[in-house]
Amino acid sequence: MKKRFFYAALVFSFGLIFQTGCKTAQTAAEKKTKAAEIGQKINDFEFTFKATHAYPTGYRAIYLSPYYYLKVSKDAVTAYLPYYGRAYTAPMDPAQGGIKFTSTDFEYEVSKGKREGNWQVRIKTHDTDREIILFLDIWENGSARLDVTDPNRQPISFQGDIEIKKG
Repeated sequence: MKKRFFYAALVFSFGLIFQTGCKTAQTAAEKKTKAAEIGQKINDFEFTFKATHAYPTGYRAIYLSPYYYLKVSKDAVTAYLPYYGRAYTAPMDPAQGGIKFTSTDFEYEVSKGKREGNWQVRIKTHDTDREIILFLDIWENGSARLDVTDPNRQPISFQGDIEIKKG
């Protein structure tokens, strides 16, 4: 009886693993298509970085709610990100904490990364109250790392995913 239960449980678990594995696995063609689509959107200034984790300087990693982003378009760069760390100058309005801005005057540079299927994007704002430098390291599977350099604060990094609009 025990052997029969053990074998039934074993067969059930392998079936479950096989089902979920088949649903999430991507073929090489799908991966290549996704990488080409991400590369095109990066070069066209049309993507959104959704932050999932924050990495403050000298602190532990912090899991973020799904509401934080950096949106890049031809006309503007919009950031709505939290900030954890040491600020050298505090804002007068407490509601202006975090990394929140919309910039319409900015530099945008794209270069190939160190490996195949990796891009590096550098954005430098000119019309914010201080010059903020954003450095994105983007991989072909859509994951990305964002480093934010602000002269009034310690640097902070974010891990997340690139979201591209369909259509």
